[in-house]
Amino acid sequence: MTAAAAPQALSAPAEDPRLAPARKAIFGLGDFTINTALTSLSIVYVTHFLLVVAGLRPELAGAVQLIGRTVDAFTDPAMGRLSDRCPWKWGRRRPFFLIGAIPFGAAFGLLWLHLPTASQLAMFAYYTVIFVVMSVSMTVLAVPYLALQPEMALGYDARTSLNAYRNAGSILGVFAAIAVRPVANALGGGPEGYMAAGALYGVIVAAPWLAIHAATWERPDFQAREAAMPFLAGVRLAARHASFRKLVAMYLCGRIAMDLVGAMLILYFTLWLGRSGDFEPTMGLFFLVVLGSLPFWVRLAERAEKATVFVIGSLWWAASLAFIVFVEPDWPRWLVIGIAVLGAIGYAVMDLMPWSMLGEVVDEDDVATGERREGIFYGLFLFLRKLAGTLAVWLALLLLGVLGYTSEGPQNDATLNAIRWLASIVPACFLVLSVWFARGYPLTRERHALILADLARRDAVSGREPGAA
Repeated sequence: MTAAAAPQALSAPAEDPRLAPARKAIFGLGDFTINTALTSLSIVYVTHFLLVVAGLRPELAGAVQLIGRTVDAFTDPAMGRLSDRCPWKWGRRRPFFLIGAIPFGAAFGLLWLHLPTASQLAMFAYYTVIFVVMSVSMTVLAVPYLALQPEMALGYDARTSLNAYRNAGSILGVFAAIAVRPVANALGGGPEGYMAAGALYGVIVAAPWLAIHAATWERPDFQAREAAMPFLAGVRLAARHASFRKLVAMYLCGRIAMDLVGAMLILYFTLWLGRSGDFEPTMGLFFLVVLGSLPFWVRLAERAEKATVFVIGSLWWAASLAFIVFVEPDWPRWLVIGIAVLGAIGYAVMDLMPWSMLGEVVDEDDVATGERREGIFYGLFLFLRKLAGTLAVWLALLLLGVLGYTSEGPQNDATLNAIRWLASIVPACFLVLSVWFARGYPLTRERHALILADLARRDAVSGREPGAA
């Protein structure tokens, strides 16, 4: 079958009528909870709470996240495999929303406990153990949640739309994370304020999963095709998947940029600019622009290839980041905030496109293996994303420690310059690298139409109704 002969209808299969805006909005709450946790840990917890409030040394603070995320990362593929093969009559994915919610919220709250009399090693041990528990609980929720996307939305553009709602939830999670410091101050400030804020946020990240469980669904025909391939063989096959490797390379470079900027910006505003109070308003405006940009990118993705949209957004944000290195503390406030916010337009595609592209990888794998292995692909995607981003942030914090960062008193010039470069030029370079990896991405709209045609023919031969719910 030639590309020209691919039926147009197969590129946009009939979607489940349940995939309505209200349900997509509830689905987006999952990323709200996950990103509330991830972002607050990246921009407030490690570089502010652990360093400033708890007084942990930078190399130990970075190691807390490194160990926690590394242990967590290795559980992602296993969780994906478990959900692929889960035989429960309630479904492969959704039961885990009820299993993981309470441990996730409880562990997140305990992360903000202050230990004033503990030694450096005792604090390091406590925060690392709780970080691991919280991260593994989040994996129990996140991997099945993300693996539901290509099952709920079957078409090329429908997946972009569903991911836009998920991204909107993610951005609202960023707003919640940015509010951690103001909420802690409103609840009394100091260590006690952070402990109270942690307890409140623990409830906020756990409760929505009941609604998500009620609003989502699974397709019985997907579950009926048992994923019989052994785990290690499945991982090796995924690692050899050309489209998946290319997508991973694109995404990891973009995520490293995002994680570095997220970790360094609070230090950039506090130590380089000397305007700690500008951090929250700037981030608030930044993510308002990100949220407002999503409809534009969704519409553009309906007319262009997803990889092309990713390239445009990456270059846009890279240009904005590169300019930040020239900002001086005496520059006007409006100009500094304007430069940062301008980059938000490009930032909006960094998560939107890769996650919507992963569904097509799963479909291509289905043609080759005859199995629905969303869990293993989404688990590996999360595993590599967490490992790469966490390692990058740990190396950045280790560098600051080597250069002489101190939680008391002014910083030396080497530390300040490192913060500037780690918040601007270094992530911009990773974004340019992501563009290089995006060249010639093979899973185009036309190629996906052919894949859907192959799947439809196979389902017709087997007597299954394609995409049956």
